[in-house]
Amino acid sequence: MKAGAKLILAAACVLFSLLFFSPVAAQAEGARASILIEAKTGRVLYESNAHEALPMASTTKVMTALLALERGNLDDMVTAGPNAFGVPGTSIYLSLGERLTLRDMLYGLMLASGNDAAVAIAEHIGGTVPDFCRMMTERAEEIGCENTVFTTPHGLPADGHHTTAWDLALIAREAMQNPVFREIVSTQRATLPWSGHEYSRVLNNKNKLLSAYAGAMGVKTGYTKAAGRCLVFAAERNGLELIGVVLNCPDWFDEAAAILDRGFENWQMAQVLSAGESVREIPVTGGVQASVRAVAQSDAAAPVAWDAWPDLFIDLPESLAAPVKAGQVIGAARMVDQGETLLTVPLLSAENVPERSFRYGGERILALWPLAGK
Repeated sequence: MKAGAKLILAAACVLFSLLFFSPVAAQAEGARASILIEAKTGRVLYESNAHEALPMASTTKVMTALLALERGNLDDMVTAGPNAFGVPGTSIYLSLGERLTLRDMLYGLMLASGNDAAVAIAEHIGGTVPDFCRMMTERAEEIGCENTVFTTPHGLPADGHHTTAWDLALIAREAMQNPVFREIVSTQRATLPWSGHEYSRVLNNKNKLLSAYAGAMGVKTGYTKAAGRCLVFAAERNGLELIGVVLNCPDWFDEAAAILDRGFENWQMAQVLSAGESVREIPVTGGVQASVRAVAQSDAAAPVAWDAWPDLFIDLPESLAAPVKAGQVIGAARMVDQGETLLTVPLLSAENVPERSFRYGGERILALWPLAGK
């Protein structure tokens, strides 16, 4: 081969490598939007394009399930009406008029991603699908979502139906605080009654992370052609619970696992106070005792980088005036990392400190009088 031809071939190889193996090309294959937060505090550990409004397919059902759990009774019977029967897409094959408990419908919703179950639940809780969707949007606003609108309970393509990775992470964080929701989305396989059949429905969870990723706890898959592959995921290791979202992500499970790995490798849960731990003695003026202990209302724990440790700032008055009641909020403890306040824990009075008065002194004398006569 001539030198000129060799040079052209080498240049072509370099160009091929740049096009198909460069970081830019690899990034183009990743998620359109993604985020990772810590569940307890909501601290953002990683994000990419997390505030762009996008369709979210069946990850919509995280809010459907949350609202059903908050507004419904798990033992109520839910009927599949004409609107639920034969809904397109994924289904648990409800027959017209079939009845299941709300609990069973929720398993069908979250494991098999039943669109028919979504409509049946929506009509049971909200009366109509539009009314239920308005309830979903209002609940999202209460949670703190800023760019989320629900127009369906299942996530099939619809005008105006959208969220962001950030908003969806907030919704998932709220939902994961519900123990029944946690139980459902972490279940890999469930069996439900099936009216008119000699055998039961067997549902397998579509979330492959549950079996492939150590510590995985859920949450929900979703796919439509318009939304792409979407995934809300959660995992816990060594006391650190992470919640993540990828939207429009071809390699959804691999990408989610990589994001979780990044979180566990770079962050730790730091605890600087325990619930009930005594922080300081505060002088009490005019009381029957000279001081009272300030104790933490709850644990002070938040995620920090592995090579860092947070500062603890105690905000308490120099003294208190009696009376002081046990459990009274008398100050706060702030956990701060590099200038960012991660959380604030109320500090409480550990004891009652009545006001010293003539009446109190007289009552004490009378209470001790029998002892004085012995």
